[in-house]
Amino acid sequence: MIDTHAHLDGEEFRDDLAAVMQRAQAAGVSKVLLPAIDLKSVETVLDVTRRYPGYAYPMIGLHPEEVRADWRDVLARMRMLLDRQQTTEMPFVAIGEVGLDYYWSREYEQEQLEAFEAQVRWSVETRLPLMIHCRKAQNELVQVLKSYRNDLPGGVFHCFTGNEREAEELLRFDGFMLGIGGVLTFKKSHLPEVLPAVVPLERLVVETDSPYMAPVPYRGQRNESAYVVEVVRKLAACYGVSMEEVSLRTDANVRKTFKEL
Repeated sequence: MIDTHAHLDGEEFRDDLAAVMQRAQAAGVSKVLLPAIDLKSVETVLDVTRRYPGYAYPMIGLHPEEVRADWRDVLARMRMLLDRQQTTEMPFVAIGEVGLDYYWSREYEQEQLEAFEAQVRWSVETRLPLMIHCRKAQNELVQVLKSYRNDLPGGVFHCFTGNEREAEELLRFDGFMLGIGGVLTFKKSHLPEVLPAVVPLERLVVETDSPYMAPVPYRGQRNESAYVVEVVRKLAACYGVSMEEVSLRTDANVRKTFKEL
């Protein structure tokens, strides 16, 4: 199992990261992918990946909720870090976490759009996949991506929780996977019906989004990479296959998407 999205560099793991990593390995998690969300987190993500080479892998990006008026300056500094890091033994494996989020506010709506498009261009230029966050903004996000449809190297629509129409729309982008996490296990989730109806296993990857959105039976607790096994367990039940098959097929999808792994 590969946890494709975990914020293990966060303060929530400051005191017991080693134990968290040990539990992940014991649970069968073979790799974890760590997204950055702002300039500070680029360094903390790299710190974790240096501690766990060959197990933890870094991404670089400006999260939409972190976009402010100074986004151009932030991206300029990030791009310098991106270019520098790609010449080392610990290159970034994706551009992320990037996207659009209008759930709480549209105060920086235009800035989010411009920052997202700039980072989409990074993906096209570097051939690194995108790790995309989208909340209450799928129409706008799809419009941006359509302009680059033929040039995109692929990526993941992280934390997918949408309906059948939304899934079909996103999967029209070749090379992109839907990232499925703990929401799948929630009692009121419609994903157990939506996914088998329109999404083949060849278009899915699993994730935790640790420390957020822990799956049942850990809901309400701090999430961690070991808990991705519960997502795999639920997917196996939804698709009527074994957990081993889900793990093998979603891991293959990760390797297909993230060429640096």
